[in-house]
Amino acid sequence: MPAPESKSAFILPATSQRRLLGIALFLLGLFCLLILQYFRIQVVEHDKWAARASAQHQVVVKQPPRRGLFFSNTDIKLGHPQAKQAFVLDVAKFHLYIDPESIPAASRNEIARQIALLLHLKGEEIKKMRLQFEKKSRSRKIAMWIDAPAKDEIQAWWRAYARRKKLASNALFFVQDYLRSYPFGKSLGQVLHTVRLQRDEKTEAAIPTGGLEAILDPVLRGKMGRRLFYRSPRHEMDMGRVITPPEDGCDVTLTVNHCLQAIAEEEIEKQVVKSEAKGGWAIIMDPYTGEVLALAQYPFFDPRSYPKYFNNPALLEDTKVKAVTDPYEPGSTFKAITVAVALMANEELRKRGKPQLFTTTEKVGTVPCTFPGRTKILKDIKRVHRYLNMYMALQKSSNVYMAKMVQRIIEQLGAEWYRSTLHNVFGFGVKTRIELPSESAGLLPMPGKLHPNGKLEWSAPTPYSMAMGHNILANSFQMLRSFAIIANGGYDVKPTLVKRIMRGEEVIYDLGNSLAKKTPKRLLEPTISEEVLTAMRFTTKPGGSASKGDIPGYSEGGKTSTSEKIVNGVYSKKTHISTFIGFAPAKNPRFVLIVAVDEPAFKIIPGIGANQYGGNCAAPCFSKIGERALKYLGVEPDDPAEKLWLPEVNALKSLYDKWNGS
Repeated sequence: MPAPESKSAFILPATSQRRLLGIALFLLGLFCLLILQYFRIQVVEHDKWAARASAQHQVVVKQPPRRGLFFSNTDIKLGHPQAKQAFVLDVAKFHLYIDPESIPAASRNEIARQIALLLHLKGEEIKKMRLQFEKKSRSRKIAMWIDAPAKDEIQAWWRAYARRKKLASNALFFVQDYLRSYPFGKSLGQVLHTVRLQRDEKTEAAIPTGGLEAILDPVLRGKMGRRLFYRSPRHEMDMGRVITPPEDGCDVTLTVNHCLQAIAEEEIEKQVVKSEAKGGWAIIMDPYTGEVLALAQYPFFDPRSYPKYFNNPALLEDTKVKAVTDPYEPGSTFKAITVAVALMANEELRKRGKPQLFTTTEKVGTVPCTFPGRTKILKDIKRVHRYLNMYMALQKSSNVYMAKMVQRIIEQLGAEWYRSTLHNVFGFGVKTRIELPSESAGLLPMPGKLHPNGKLEWSAPTPYSMAMGHNILANSFQMLRSFAIIANGGYDVKPTLVKRIMRGEEVIYDLGNSLAKKTPKRLLEPTISEEVLTAMRFTTKPGGSASKGDIPGYSEGGKTSTSEKIVNGVYSKKTHISTFIGFAPAKNPRFVLIVAVDEPAFKIIPGIGANQYGGNCAAPCFSKIGERALKYLGVEPDDPAEKLWLPEVNALKSLYDKWNGS
C-alpha cells in the first residue's frame, strides 16, 4: 500500500501565492473602484446624470400664460350700465415645434415641403424653416402664431405620415400661446401699444413696445407655466403632465370709455385734416377724480402693424403720446392760471395784514407799455385796449393786463413766492405721474439756475413772459390738471388711466376705493376758483376770443392759445401749436377738455381769419367733442336758449365799450 502523500505537496510555491494574492487584491480594488464610481454617479452626481437621462426622454416646455386684458370704462353713465367691452383681447394661437434628432435626414425635405404648403409659406420663410431641421437640438420652433384650424390640419397630416413612415409621433408638436387682438382696431393705439411677436429669448416673456403695456407689464404678464412631455413614439407630446400651471395676468379696466374715445378720435382727425396740420390730440378728463375719459391723437398708431412704425423713422413720432412727451409753451391758456395766482396773492396779502393786490372789477390801464428787463414794448395782439378788468382781460386775452398783475405780485411777494405757487399748487416743473412712459416734467424757470447754454433761466423779464405762458414749458396733462383744479372748486387731482385691476375675481386695485380713503387736498379757496370760472365763461360768448368754442345748448368756459414754436433756435412766426382748454357745463363741470392742433397751416381763411389761431382751429373742435360727449353722458342741456349768461355778457360789453369806446 503506497504511503500517503505529504501535505506539503499541495502547498503552492510562494511565488504563486503572491500572484494569487495580487490578483485577489486587484479584483478587490477594482470592485472598490466600481463601488466608488457607483456611489459617485448614484449619489454625488445624481442630479447631473438624472438630468442627462431626462433630457434624452423628457422635455420641459414653458407654457405661456394669458396676458391681462384691457377693458373700457362702461359704467361711466350713471344708471345705465353697459356690457363689458374689451380694448384688447388675447386670442389662443399655437407655435409649431420639431425634434430634429427624431426626424431622419431622408424625410426632412418632404416634411418641410408639406408644412410649407399647409402654412402657405414662401421663399425666405421656407428656407428659414428648413434650416431648423439641421440643428443639433431636441426642440426647435419652426412656425409661429398658427390658428386652431391650421393646427388641426397639420396634426391630421402628421399623424398619418408618422404612422406610415414609422416615425416618432412626438417629433412634431404644438405649444399654445396667446396673440393680442384689438376689437376697436387702432383706437387708443398710442396709449395701449402692444407686445412684440417675438418673445424674450431667455425668459420667453412678452416684450411690450410701449404705452400701458410697458408701464403695467408687471401686473399684465402673469407667470409662466411648465409642462413635461415624454420623448417616446408611444407618448403623444400633447399628453404632457403639467408641472406648474400658468398664472394668467391681471385684467385692467381703464378710465377711458370706448364711445367717448371714438368721438374724440373722429373729431380730432377731422380738425387736423381741415386745418392742414401736422397732427393733434384731445383729452377728456373728469375734473373731480382725474379719470381720463378719452385720449385721442392723430395721426393714429395701429398696434396691429407696429413693425411698420418702428422701422420707419418718419412714423416713429406717431407711436408717442405727445400729450406727455412733448412739452410746449402754453401761451394764452396760461393766463387763467395767472389770474388764479393773482387772486391767491390777494389771499396771502390779507393773511399778512396788507392791502390786496387788485380787485376783479378794478379798471386797469392796458395800453402798450414796457416792463423791467424788456427792450420791446408789450402790447395786446388783435387791438389796443385802454382799460380792462379781470373778466375783460381773460375774455380779450390781454397780454398787458397779465404782465401788470405779475408785476404787482413780484413787487409785493417776490419772485420766489410766485414760482413756488406755480410749482406747489399747479404742479409745473413736476410730472403728473400719469401711467404712461417718457413723461416730460416741462420747465419752470428757477431764479439763479443756468440753462445748459450758460444763460440764466430766470432773468428780469422772465415773470412777465410767464404771465402770458411764455418762457415756461408744460405738457398737456399739466395744463389739463391745472384747469381741473380750478373747475373742481380748488381741490388737488391726479390724472389717471387705471380704474380697476383684477386677478380673476380678486380686486387688486380700485380707483373708487382709493379716492374714498383720501381726503382731497384743497389748493385754492372756492371763491378763487369761482372767480376764474366766471371769467372763463366770457371767452366763448360774443366778444370773446373763442366764440367758436361755444357748445350749443350748454354753458361752458375755457381759454385759447396760439403759441409760436421754436424752429432752429428761434421763435417761428409761421409754425404754431394752437390749443383750447375748457370745461362744461359751467357749473359742476362734467369734464375738462384740451384740444391741441400741432402746426396748422399758416394762412388766412376768408371770412374766418388766421387759420393758426386757437380760436379758429382748436375751439371749434372743443365745441364738437364737447357737445357729443355731453349728449352721450346724458347731461341735460343747461342753456338750451343760449341766454343763461346773456345779461352778464351784455353788462360786461357795455362796461367795456364805456371804457374803450364802442
